[in-house]
Amino acid sequence: MVKEVRLPQLGQTMEEATIVNCLVKIGDEVKKGDIIFEVETDKAVLEMESPADGFVKHILAETGQTLPVGTVILILADKDEEVPQSFVDSLKGGMPAAETAFETSVVEPTKPQTQPPQPVGRIIASPRAKKLAKELGVDLTTVKGTATGGRITEQDVRKAAASESSKSVEHPVTEPAIRLGETVPLSRLQKITAQRMLQSKGEIPCFYLTATVDMTALVELRTRLNETSEVKLSYNDFIMRAIAIAMEEFPLMAGQLVGDTVKLADSINIGLAVSVPDGLVVPVVKDVQRKDVVQIARESKALIEKARNNKLAPADLEGGCITITNLGAFGIKSFIAIVVPGQCSILGIGQITDTCVPKDGNIMVRKLMDMTLSVDHRIVNGMYAAQFLGLIKKVLENTSNFG
Repeated sequence: MVKEVRLPQLGQTMEEATIVNCLVKIGDEVKKGDIIFEVETDKAVLEMESPADGFVKHILAETGQTLPVGTVILILADKDEEVPQSFVDSLKGGMPAAETAFETSVVEPTKPQTQPPQPVGRIIASPRAKKLAKELGVDLTTVKGTATGGRITEQDVRKAAASESSKSVEHPVTEPAIRLGETVPLSRLQKITAQRMLQSKGEIPCFYLTATVDMTALVELRTRLNETSEVKLSYNDFIMRAIAIAMEEFPLMAGQLVGDTVKLADSINIGLAVSVPDGLVVPVVKDVQRKDVVQIARESKALIEKARNNKLAPADLEGGCITITNLGAFGIKSFIAIVVPGQCSILGIGQITDTCVPKDGNIMVRKLMDMTLSVDHRIVNGMYAAQFLGLIKKVLENTSNFG
């Protein structure tokens, strides 16, 4: 039986996707659950599994092609079954398939089958792993993949590059990927980011508030906790906890404008901006109001690891009601971030700096940090947002909130 494999909706908001990589070729046998494509949505690169068993008869999607959800991108059939080109052409043209002597279906076979051996010479690697291998001069045929199905990851490539057995071509890691005078094409992720930021600046009337936080006590607490904590705590983890406490007091900050109403989020889900080679992604830590700092740290670190290894699932990117973005590690004292469409605000975090502060006639050195809140003025006014930001500051300065 011929089976039409269609581009699935891999996320609630997904309407289309770009084909990044096809991991099968005509004649290959695939089993339900095998990874057959890597596709890029407006949020991340995701793996697409085969919905059925069969042999690949035709591949209708090309690398780099952007297609709407529901488009037929692959045809499977029994090993000796022929699929007429006229039928394939009718699918490519978007017209109903011509009458044929066989039956088409997308229903998965219920009879289990054993995992077929991987075709000789076939390399399964993530796009980032392939890119990194090219940069480091690593021959992927010499690399053993550690992911599901023997898929090669970035870590596998880095390990091979560091090993004598990899026989990597000499290529300095510090060599810039681009040079002055070049024209650099935007990735799909960069294009989507540009569109959303333009939408934000054009549609969301924002105002901006900056507060300076005395982080001296919190810096000491974090250092002490990290000596015994099972997971290393970052400042972002404490900041997310402080945001959750403040948002419970000021719930409009979790609002989204829907027509003439403000719809409040069911839970406090906080996005964390993470830089990746192709741009910026914002995985979301869920139900922050129900978690302590260690739980937040564990979840945020797992999401960051998934983001940098291109393993984020659609659910990891959905549901945020506020985002934090931290440039303190780059020596940035303060900055104004752009609100993510669909959210009320974004909090920009700056560097913690030693600053001389007068107190009781003396000069004391304190560790101060600036944070700037960008706010959608359609949802809340300045006083409400100022109280929200003020409470975040108060929570961060009182370390008993993290006991």
